[in-house]
Amino acid sequence: MALKPTIYKFKIALTDLDRNYYDTLNLTIAQHPSETLERMMVRMLAFCINAQESLTLTKGLSTAEEPDLWAHTPDGRIALWIDVGEPASDRVKKATRIAQMVKVYSFNTKSNVWWIQEQAKFIPLTATIFQFPWPNIQALAKLAQRTMDISVTISEESAYVATESGECEVSWVMLKG
Repeated sequence: MALKPTIYKFKIALTDLDRNYYDTLNLTIAQHPSETLERMMVRMLAFCINAQESLTLTKGLSTAEEPDLWAHTPDGRIALWIDVGEPASDRVKKATRIAQMVKVYSFNTKSNVWWIQEQAKFIPLTATIFQFPWPNIQALAKLAQRTMDISVTISEESAYVATESGECEVSWVMLKG
């Protein structure tokens, strides 16, 4: 019998001071059986960092042809393609051909090695690559509950996340802009 995804429901009070964007987001995220809690929480955080009316979560790991998040223009073109993790440069190259903007959020223990090995291949691409420190993501994952009220405040490459069970700060660096 196939394992089913675990469903998480987030009510997020989002304050993005950098973009003057304020919203209440109601996200339902299906954690794929092979997806770590850390990766799922990075998807939630990437959603907050890039929040806009047309941004949606995709089926994620279960659909290789799609990114983790994307936004479409009114005429159906892909305006924003967001991958979480350490994708192959060929995948990102393909995404830059079909999307107006491509972003990658790298986050785990192999992130530094991935970047050292792949950096030269990303230089000619129009993608923006970010990296979250692994300890910050581990702290974020420890806050996860199946149903959560979260406050996320974004300012200057950092997100302050507060929940009923605790709080943490997740910073990021731009590896390639």
